[in-house]
Amino acid sequence: MSNPVAADVRIVATGLYTPPHAISNEELVSSLNAYVADFNDKNAAAIAAGDMEPLQPSSPEFIEKASGIKSRFVVDKDGILDISRMAPKIAPRPNEDLSLLAEIAVSAARDAMRAADLKPQDIDGVICAASNMQRAYPAIAVEIQDALGIDGFAFDMNVACASATFGIETGLGLIRAGARRILMVNPEICSAHLNFRNRDCHFIFGDVATAVILESNEGAAAGESWEILGTRLKTKFSNNIRNNFGFLNHCERETGAPADPQTDPATDKLFMQEGRKVFKEVVPMVSELISGHLNDVGVTPEQVKRFWLHQANLAMNEFIARKVLGRDATREEAPVVLDEYANTSSAGSIIAFHKHKADFVAGDIGVICGFGAGYSAGSVIIRKVA
Repeated sequence: MSNPVAADVRIVATGLYTPPHAISNEELVSSLNAYVADFNDKNAAAIAAGDMEPLQPSSPEFIEKASGIKSRFVVDKDGILDISRMAPKIAPRPNEDLSLLAEIAVSAARDAMRAADLKPQDIDGVICAASNMQRAYPAIAVEIQDALGIDGFAFDMNVACASATFGIETGLGLIRAGARRILMVNPEICSAHLNFRNRDCHFIFGDVATAVILESNEGAAAGESWEILGTRLKTKFSNNIRNNFGFLNHCERETGAPADPQTDPATDKLFMQEGRKVFKEVVPMVSELISGHLNDVGVTPEQVKRFWLHQANLAMNEFIARKVLGRDATREEAPVVLDEYANTSSAGSIIAFHKHKADFVAGDIGVICGFGAGYSAGSVIIRKVA
């Protein structure tokens, strides 16, 4: 799906919420290796008999080489590092209280609203676009709308790590249909769907929330603005990135089975992926999407000042940028935030945009691109106006 150059909708603000807790690779590895040692000790007889494979320890060097990640922010640190739990500890809240996912989204939204000097009455709709919703219903977006005091409409959407770019496209369509402004938020508590017992993926994700405000070019924003030159979306089904946790799980469980299906290091009820297959298949898909999109709107790769790419894996981003540009990209051209934030799913490209756009002047062009499970990918070509 693509839109021709119209420049009738613009981005007027972004917002960011960063959790207060950070976990370094060293801390994460120390926890995993303690769990591995305990697991192998408890299952020593089965391992010695050849009935079970021992778990393997990890190292900070392995994580950084495999991903480029050095640290990550999380909503809870102690529960993740506790080898008897290895999951964030999130206290239940009464229904009358704001949910945690809505809480971090509201913080990012208020940051964006302050940046654009906008009030709740200036916004017509809220989109909550993220990989995981805290509940099925009521929609988290409606809760966010209520907490912010916005009159209008709100809904949730999920296209995994591409959710933010799909959310921008959806907001653009709503504005073309008559809305004045749309608030699009990406609250991502990725630590809650991550298997911290699995060496191959326990380091991948972090938590964060981002926000983007879109408005018609007929609006009255006084601050910075970025006109949208075009959007393009693409999906292709793949089993190579998957999380099978859902409302049917309790119906599938055998009688007498453990209540918690998530204690197995190889469970499919948490995030799992075939990393090499993902790399091999997603890199050409995304690079072709960006290249074709730029060509269709009449922009050459040389005219693009910056690529704000999904922050999943450093090598993947470097390959994508190289295929689009025909050469290695500099850090200024393709900035990296995953070393500090890790993979924050849909929020990653928005964090990169939020933190690495201050040097743009009127006329400069950039590309926001999200991609991930589905496979799904979306690109948004923007030009600085003011």
